[in-house]
Amino acid sequence: MSTPETDVSTNAGSTQARVVVGVDGSPSSIAALRWAACLAPSMNAQIQAITTWQYPTGAGAGIGMGGGVGMEMADAPEAVATTILDQALSAAFAHTPPAGLHRATLQGNPAQVLLDVSTDFDALMLIVGSRGHGGFVGLLIGSTSAYCAEHATCPVLVVHAAPDEGEK
Repeated sequence: MSTPETDVSTNAGSTQARVVVGVDGSPSSIAALRWAACLAPSMNAQIQAITTWQYPTGAGAGIGMGGGVGMEMADAPEAVATTILDQALSAAFAHTPPAGLHRATLQGNPAQVLLDVSTDFDALMLIVGSRGHGGFVGLLIGSTSAYCAEHATCPVLVVHAAPDEGEK
């Protein structure tokens, strides 16, 4: 994907409205990107796609929206996160990303990073998938979306992927 990496800290406070999207490569996060592409133009907003990463500290630590995704990431978690974001953007938009798409991989807890970015940009909306690649699958599934829905200062859209996209 040829979309350049964006440092969200230098763009915070921008006058351009943003829709923030949490991306972990799961089918529901890819669906969230597609929803953002449909909704952002009607709000005269740009899309800020965010993938998070953390250094592995034990079971469940890792990439995306709540934990590990089964990739080798001990040496370069940020590089793995960037690859996940690239692949998700490619899956969502083929090779034609929407105009005004910004992207970033940021270190930290997925829910907190998404809340911080959406607050920093005074986002019009935060969009997350209903189920991601979380740690302790079954226990924490949906924890990031639930936390964001409860604590965000903007409207939150929680997107379910279609059953044929891998969500059951």
